[in-house]
Parts: sequence; C-alpha cells; structure tokens
Amino acid sequence: MATVEEAIPPGANPTRYHEEGHDPRRRDFINIAAVAWAGVGAGVIVLPLINQMNPSADVLAQATTDVDLSKIAPGQAIKTIFRKQPLFVRNLTPAEIAEADAVPVSSLRDPQTLEQRTKPGKKNWLITLGVCTHLGCVPLGAGEGENRGPFGGYFCPCHGSAYDTAARIRQGPAPLNLHVPDYTFTSDTTVKVG
Repeated sequence: MATVEEAIPPGANPTRYHEEGHDPRRRDFINIAAVAWAGVGAGVIVLPLINQMNPSADVLAQATTDVDLSKIAPGQAIKTIFRKQPLFVRNLTPAEIAEADAVPVSSLRDPQTLEQRTKPGKKNWLITLGVCTHLGCVPLGAGEGENRGPFGGYFCPCHGSAYDTAARIRQGPAPLNLHVPDYTFTSDTTVKVG
C-alpha cells in the first residue's frame, strides 16, 4: 500500500502539497460521503413514490371473501361478490358430478377435468368467477329457476356461450372455461376465496 509520501508527485514540496488539499485520503472520503448522501437522498425521494402504489385499505379488505357453505343444498348455486366481480358457488349433486366426469376431456375447447377445477375431497364444491370469458357478461344458472343452458351448467344469453356442470365451455364463442379463483376451505362449511 502506498503511503502519503509516495503519492506526492516527484518534485513537489510535501508540506505545500498537503496544504493545498491534495491528500488522497481526504479526497476519497469526500467522494464516498457525497455518493452516500446522494444514495440516502434518492431513497428518501423514491420510497414514498413506491409506497403510494400499494393497495389502499379498502382494496385490501376486498382481497378475500368468506362464503358460508352450510346453506347451499346439493344442486343449488349462489351468487356472491369477490373483488367486485360475481362469484358462483355451486354444490354439485352426484348426478352432476357423473355428468361432468362422463365428458371426454379431449372433446373440450379448454380441456380440464372436474378434479382439476375443484379441491381434493371436495369435488362437489365448484367455485368460479361469474364472468363469461367471451366479453365479460354474467352468465345465468347460478340462481334458482335460471336457465342453465343445454349442458346444465351456466348459460350466457348475450352471445350464446354454454357451460357444463363443471363450468367448462361447451358451445358458443367463449374461448375458455369460467375462471376458478384461488380458494381454501377454512372449515367443512366455510371457504375463503382469495
């Protein structure tokens, strides 16, 4: 490591060289201090800008929805709200499960089995967003007496998209099945969506 004496250019007066402020250690310290203050200043400015992009408290409150399943009888479906979108919760009957399982997956436009769309051991509970994948309409079939279409699931009368009992697209212009959101069973009679 070079000493201060070695860093002085040849022919320079050592006393005068240091008096003029040419000490390399001092220059390095000033450079490091300036960069550090610039970094702190940038952090003070950037962190509030990034923090303001976080979701607000009212949005976080809507991030999950709890649904009580105890009042939904086999064969019934309810509509509720999840993140300002309709949510369909359906308690499939053994006949509806058998009908969904009988459909060859290779014949489907968006191939998925009922097992892929439900949780293990809870095959009778089908939870989907109630938004048609064609143009975002709300299909019928989640309420009592509503037209469930030719496949017994959901039917979008706007453009004729028909879904089966597993909410898979079977007919019409919709390209995909009704979306299954993330959900977990918190008990035998309660599900948390989101």
